[in-house]
Amino acid sequence: MQHEETPGRYRVQLEYQRFIGRKIAFIGGSLLLLIVLIGVAATIGSADISIGDAYAAMLSWAFPEIVEADELAVTIVFGLRLHRILFAVAAGFGLALCGAVMQGILRNPLASPFTLGISSAATFGASLAIVLGLGLLADEHLIIGNAFLFSLLAAFGIYGLARQKGMTAGTMVLAGILLMYLFSAMTSFLQYLGTSEQVYEVVFWTFGSLSRTTWEKLAVVAAIVGVCTPFVIWRSWDINAMCEGDEVAKSLGVTVDRVRTVMMILTSLMTAAIVCFTGTIGFIGLVAPHITRLAIGGDHRFLLPASGIVGAVILLGADCAARTLLPGQVIPVGIMTAFIGIPFFGYLFMRRGRDYW
Repeated sequence: MQHEETPGRYRVQLEYQRFIGRKIAFIGGSLLLLIVLIGVAATIGSADISIGDAYAAMLSWAFPEIVEADELAVTIVFGLRLHRILFAVAAGFGLALCGAVMQGILRNPLASPFTLGISSAATFGASLAIVLGLGLLADEHLIIGNAFLFSLLAAFGIYGLARQKGMTAGTMVLAGILLMYLFSAMTSFLQYLGTSEQVYEVVFWTFGSLSRTTWEKLAVVAAIVGVCTPFVIWRSWDINAMCEGDEVAKSLGVTVDRVRTVMMILTSLMTAAIVCFTGTIGFIGLVAPHITRLAIGGDHRFLLPASGIVGAVILLGADCAARTLLPGQVIPVGIMTAFIGIPFFGYLFMRRGRDYW
């Protein structure tokens, strides 16, 4: 009997290794695509440099004694372009990771920082600074500080409202939708009160843009995303259990309410840190996890990092398209991500049907 069972066990192990191998191959391919896209993005601009010069400039910083680079290319890449490229990578990774976590802990395929009202709260905070000049900080940091503050307030508002009815996935989704409409209404009211110039600035902020990125802003976003990401991935098994339902997760030893609360706080912190600098960038947190789930399945041990990489690819690709589609103009990247996201959701609606999730 043992002799008959051994080949079967080996077949199962081999199939599992292939199963894991496909996931790792997808992550590796996505990373390779991201690296290629970084080089392409570094060549976009009024100054003409090749992809080889762009890579040489970046590698010369890490290996100055081995790689030689043209001084003009180094100045262009590091002084003008690289901080924007890396900010797109960090922001895309963070937003996609947040979307994947929210969809998992809430068991809702439409959950994302945008649909749960966190981005709407950031828009209201920015509008409050633009139209009325109200906020905790001053000067150029007023809009950034307000957007960050109100994003976090929205997260705690979702927690407070959901706590009144029980910390279930359904109550948190409903609380997020409630706050989304509330902040959207208040933003519309501020636009009604504002001058044409103020309304224009509010509308432009809602488009989402990477044009105001700096190395200092990149450091803030990278630090927050870098600190939160390992913990989120470490608790991926808990998210897997929660995807099967709260009762199943509790039976497996998961403290559902605590995990859901901590994850919402961390994802809200990452979202707030990103959107306060970029404005509203929709669809990344919604589309990237779905694309990844279609490719490698719903195991969050692989889904979370892979979704982040796919989100970075989408946002950086959208920014490249935004800078090249119209000669001499830069389209706000939030518009480009919407153009990318809408066809994909059309595909889900027409092809996948109700059995997707």
